[in-house]
Amino acid sequence: MAVERTLSIIKPDATRRNLTGRINAKFEEAGLRIVAQKRIRLTMEQAGTFYAVHKERPFYGELCEFMASGPVVVQVLEGENAIAKNRDVMGATNPAEAAPGTIRAEFAQSVGENSVHGSDAAETAAVEIAYFFSGLELVG
Repeated sequence: MAVERTLSIIKPDATRRNLTGRINAKFEEAGLRIVAQKRIRLTMEQAGTFYAVHKERPFYGELCEFMASGPVVVQVLEGENAIAKNRDVMGATNPAEAAPGTIRAEFAQSVGENSVHGSDAAETAAVEIAYFFSGLELVG
C-alpha cells in the first residue's frame, strides 16, 4: 500500500457549527494524519478558480457562493491509501445515501452543504494541495 496525501476541506456549513474537531477526529481515527492545516476565507474568485472543473455545470455559481460564504479549514491528510480512505470517511455526497458513521451521514445538511471536500484522485490531490499549500507548509 502506498502512503499518499490528499486535500481535505471542512466547508462553511461545518465550520459555522463548530464541527472541525469532530470531523478531524474521524480522519485521525481512520489512520489519517493531518500534515498541514489552515483556516481561511475564500473569495468568490478563489472559489471559482478552485472549482473551475465544474464551471459548465448548473451548480457552479451556487457552489462558489457557498464556499465563499464563511471560513473553511483546508488541510492535507496523509496515510496509506489516503485518497480512498478519506473518501470512505466522508461518505456519499448525498447525506441520505452516506453510510452510517461517515462525516456526511452525521454532519451534512444537504447535498450542497455536505460539510467536507476531498480529492478524488492522486493527480487531483497534487493540484489541489498545491493550490492552498507551499511545500514548506507540509510537515509530516
